[in-house]
Amino acid sequence: MNRTRASENLDPARAGGDPAHAAPTAVDQRRTAGEAGFRSYVGDYIGKLRSGELGSLPGVIGVVLLWTVFQSLHQQFLSPRNLSNLSVDIVGTGMIALGIAFVLLLGEVDLSVGSVSGLTAAVFAVLNVSNGLPEWLAIIAAMLVGAAIGAVQGFFSARVGVPAFVVTLAGLLAWNGLMLYVLGASGTINLDEQGLIHALTSYYFHDAAVAYGLAALSGAAFFLASYRDTRRRRAAGVLSRPLGVIAVRTGAVVLVAFAAAYVLNRFQGLPLALLIFLAFVVGLDFVLRRTFYGRKIFSIGGGAEAARRAGINVVWLRISAFMVSGTLAAVGGLFLASRVAAVGQTSGSSILLINAVTAAVIGGVSLFGGRGTTWSVLLGMLVIQSIASGMVLLSIPTPMQYVITAGVLLAAVVLDSLTRHSQKAHGRA
Repeated sequence: MNRTRASENLDPARAGGDPAHAAPTAVDQRRTAGEAGFRSYVGDYIGKLRSGELGSLPGVIGVVLLWTVFQSLHQQFLSPRNLSNLSVDIVGTGMIALGIAFVLLLGEVDLSVGSVSGLTAAVFAVLNVSNGLPEWLAIIAAMLVGAAIGAVQGFFSARVGVPAFVVTLAGLLAWNGLMLYVLGASGTINLDEQGLIHALTSYYFHDAAVAYGLAALSGAAFFLASYRDTRRRRAAGVLSRPLGVIAVRTGAVVLVAFAAAYVLNRFQGLPLALLIFLAFVVGLDFVLRRTFYGRKIFSIGGGAEAARRAGINVVWLRISAFMVSGTLAAVGGLFLASRVAAVGQTSGSSILLINAVTAAVIGGVSLFGGRGTTWSVLLGMLVIQSIASGMVLLSIPTPMQYVITAGVLLAAVVLDSLTRHSQKAHGRA
């Protein structure tokens, strides 16, 4: 089964396999249903749900239920102010979760991202605030540190063969200790409130046209990308989505985008942090789904041995995924530091790791590898941050917040495991 999954994500003819066997794996159930029409497409989608391929559906249901419950318990939950703050709060942890998604797609896990985010933020603060290095150079240095840490951990896991769980668990302790050493005796370094990093989470585009323009651009880009994909599939003789499905999906995207723009404009406008986060989501989604690199990541997650026999450099791909995780952990750490305008001993706490992993899994990234998108992370972060925001509004004690967050993580993992078993039972895994 694992070899079949790998072949679905990588063209064997291009990977060094037998071209004669490439065609049978190129057509999946979704494409077959698309050629038959809208009704058949919907029927196929329902069939996939029954077989355990839930995709992002749990995340969507989670957001709707949480927003309904919290709004009924506190009338300010869906206020423009709270939703705007929520859209900024998701960015720091969301960046870290995007990096974790690359590792999870391989079927591995990176437990060190929280500590890496804290260490890289401390490196930035020391270089910029304590030593006067220009912000842009300090930012590059922090990101290079994150990438180097990812490369080291990836080397021990992929080349030496040490389980990623053990390597990154050791990293969790080591990088946290190094962060405390870098911060020194003071333990806290305040950032320049007039600097670039502080502006990441404090700057808003107050002109309403910016948010609405981005919403319109998103809808147009989604339609054009979907339509182009359909034409390319038809030209290649591959079955595709019907135009009716594309229209419905585009309508949903436009509705959500303009509703978000309306709400944000009622407070202070479009946050710069959210715009940057969305740019990362779109860019990394393109990398994963539209490039050979991304397809190889999925292939390894579907079956490492099958991917290796198809000619993929599994060792390098695994190391690179950990480097992506470390780099995005550094980016996330800078956003988290920007939010509080300081770096301290509590930066990179364990709850940060839990939230990042939970967000990815809730959104639809499988712990077993080979399934998930960057949009899954965005959806999962909405769920996690909605819970956090709602608990704060309801004045739930911090200890209970930890208990609830742990319960959500367990529920997400259990659901992922159950869907995995269901897919195996239906021959889809």
